[in-house]
Amino acid sequence: MAEGGGADNRSNIGVGHGRFRNTSPAVNWPPQQNVLPMTTQPRTPPDSLDAGSSSGRVYLVGAGPGDPGLLTLRGLECLQQADLVLYDGLVNPLLLEHTRATAERTRREGDDGRKVLDQDAINRRLVEEARAGRTVVRLKGGDPLVFGRGAEEARVLAESGVPFEIVPGITAATAAAAYAGIPMTHRQKASAVVLVTGHEDPSKANPAVDYAALAGFDGTLVFYMGLDRLPEIVNRLLEAGRDPRTPTAVISHGTLPTQKTVMGELAQLPGAVAAAGLSAPSLIVVGECVTERESIAWFEARPLLGKSVGITRPVNQVARVVGQLAQLGAEPVLMPTIEILPPDSFDEVDAVLDRLEEFDWIVFTSVNGVAGLLGRLWDRGDDLRRLTGCRLAAIGPATAEALAGYRLRADVVPESFRAEALGEALSARVEGARVLWARASRGREVLGELLVEAGASFEQVVTYRNEDVIAWPSETLERLASGMIDWIGLSSPSIARGVARLAADSGASLDSTRLASISPVTSQAARDAGLQVSAEAVNYTWDGLLEAIVAAES
Repeated sequence: MAEGGGADNRSNIGVGHGRFRNTSPAVNWPPQQNVLPMTTQPRTPPDSLDAGSSSGRVYLVGAGPGDPGLLTLRGLECLQQADLVLYDGLVNPLLLEHTRATAERTRREGDDGRKVLDQDAINRRLVEEARAGRTVVRLKGGDPLVFGRGAEEARVLAESGVPFEIVPGITAATAAAAYAGIPMTHRQKASAVVLVTGHEDPSKANPAVDYAALAGFDGTLVFYMGLDRLPEIVNRLLEAGRDPRTPTAVISHGTLPTQKTVMGELAQLPGAVAAAGLSAPSLIVVGECVTERESIAWFEARPLLGKSVGITRPVNQVARVVGQLAQLGAEPVLMPTIEILPPDSFDEVDAVLDRLEEFDWIVFTSVNGVAGLLGRLWDRGDDLRRLTGCRLAAIGPATAEALAGYRLRADVVPESFRAEALGEALSARVEGARVLWARASRGREVLGELLVEAGASFEQVVTYRNEDVIAWPSETLERLASGMIDWIGLSSPSIARGVARLAADSGASLDSTRLASISPVTSQAARDAGLQVSAEAVNYTWDGLLEAIVAAES
């Protein structure tokens, strides 16, 4: 097996989705990875519900403009304690991986333009759920009080006597402009900023934006939600006397992998934007600060910008890969082929833990194996003193890193992150030794065979189960059908076979999607399953797999 290949991973936090996560209250699963059990946990919000209170609470949380990494720590805490999350359409669904709550999208308009849920209905729902004793997160794009309905929702909650908290978010003006390399202020170019709605409420008593004042404003103008009215906005600024040569930019899908920016003079902007085919959500920036983009633009230079990459590993192991893809500018698409679950019973694990002192070596071939064995050791009331005198082997650096999270150092890590290499590295060390292999419920048996050949007294214990995902979500299949997934990462032979199975079962075509393999063994399994591999990692980790994708795109 290859490191990362359904076996090893480099995730240090657990994220998950309700469809795939074990919810049994009997065990703490999956055990916390790469964190010492005694590490201080995130603070409990001080205004959490009193244990004896029947009243719930509502958190109006700003989700930021799109990049899931821009969620605030306070917003994360709220998601982690929520019973229900009501989220807007502009919220990145990856943020929902931070919660175990039921999540519902509050779409006010369907694909056909029909009204789905009006604001009054959302307000009533917030009040009803809180009065039923639930902790509700109202997750809103950007900042809830900047060109949103957060103030209206807060007023309803206040008038209804429902406890609430407003959690600010990073608003699109600062985030999208920063990602486009455009400062809002500059010592030589702008000392003030004006935020303007490009889509003003027509029911206001005096709805007109003062374009005369805006035209004469010696600073940066930022128009929200104004793409459809761009020609009108430009014309009114010009009519009011704004210099037609004023530097301007339109940023589409700011902070997301699909971000595009068009820059030009004010008078020429509508034509340039139309030619580029920009789409909402977009931000219009007007002012001399726009020229700084020519020297400090950074985000759109990322090597995988605009590309989407399917992550096939279990959902509770994607956090680090999601972060890596964000750094590369790519959009992660969660499409797991297997799910990680606790063993059917811990009896076998417990029996082994009762006699840990008998073993000279413990061999780990995955992060899950580390978490399963050591996490169970801790849950039983034991600690690492039980491992005194025992030597440890890890299949690769990610597994070694997981051990380091428990303040344990791997004695053996092979140069090639495969079972064959691990067996070879151990062969001269384990003759006559008692060796325990902490493993999954299924996988290649080659390591056990090599240990027996080396003369070890070999024993294995299943510390976790990996089971097949039955089907990908409909939205994933739709994206495959429309060619909107550029790459799929194959991180083990079993995952390669799983991709082939799920695609065949759903009738989904992979013709428009390229496949990247983590190792030669995985590539061969993919070909045997009828798949074509377009890129193969040199270093058999997810890091190496992503490097292969970048190289193929260069």
